[in-house]
Amino acid sequence: MVRIRLQRHGRKRRPYYHIVAADQRAKRDGRIIEDLGRYNPFAEPNERVVLKADRAAHWLRTGAKPSDTAKSILKREGILYRLHLERWGWSEEKIEETVNQWKEEQKAKREDKRTPKAEKAARLKAEEEAFKKAEEERKAQEAKKAEEAKKAAEEAEKQKEAAAEEAEAEEKTEEQAESKAEDASGETQEEAVEATEEKAKETEAKAEEAKAEAEEAKEEAPAETEKDEKAEAETKADTEEKKSEAKADAEAESKESEEKEASEEADEEKKEDK
Repeated sequence: MVRIRLQRHGRKRRPYYHIVAADQRAKRDGRIIEDLGRYNPFAEPNERVVLKADRAAHWLRTGAKPSDTAKSILKREGILYRLHLERWGWSEEKIEETVNQWKEEQKAKREDKRTPKAEKAARLKAEEEAFKKAEEERKAQEAKKAEEAKKAAEEAEKQKEAAAEEAEAEEKTEEQAESKAEDASGETQEEAVEATEEKAKETEAKAEEAKAEAEEAKEEAPAETEKDEKAEAETKADTEEKKSEAKADAEAESKESEEKEASEEADEEKKEDK
């Protein structure tokens, strides 16, 4: 029976192997039927196996049995998978495409395998990236909070300025109202004084008329001189009395107006204190 196996070559502690088809009864390093390739465990991963795939598949089709190590190499190289697809009756092109795709997947899996040292380095790198990301997020949040605080301070300042402007406008309005009230009060006092003066003038005019009438009556009736003098004295007394009354009324009105203004000012001061 034909066996596909490895033949050891190389020096001590640095071997490499020939992949051969040989008779099962032959010695390990004895006569071979065919050389199928090389296997060097110390070479780069992509250069460890050099194999004649078509000849290896030929010997497997003819009934050759691979050793465990040779079977592992043939499986890794996709020879056994190719024979499996041939048994399913697939076309050569489809088999070639499928085997190449399978080899790429296996290669990616082998490259993805990490040593403990590589895993530790990858873990440390991931932790460092996570820390950097968290730090960036923290800084972004702090910057956002600072921006919000700045906006809040600006808004408070604007509200303060608006309140100050509003208070100033109210103060101006109150001053205008006070000035209007003072003007109105002054006009009222002036009107009262004018009314008093008019009354006094009317009283004087009436007194003069009465005096003129008395003089005319005296001229017409000398006998009634004493009576006229009395009437004149009474008229003069009435005139004086009316003048004093008019003056008293004017002073009372002026005093009442001043008291009213003082009361209004006191009310406004109370409102301002509140």
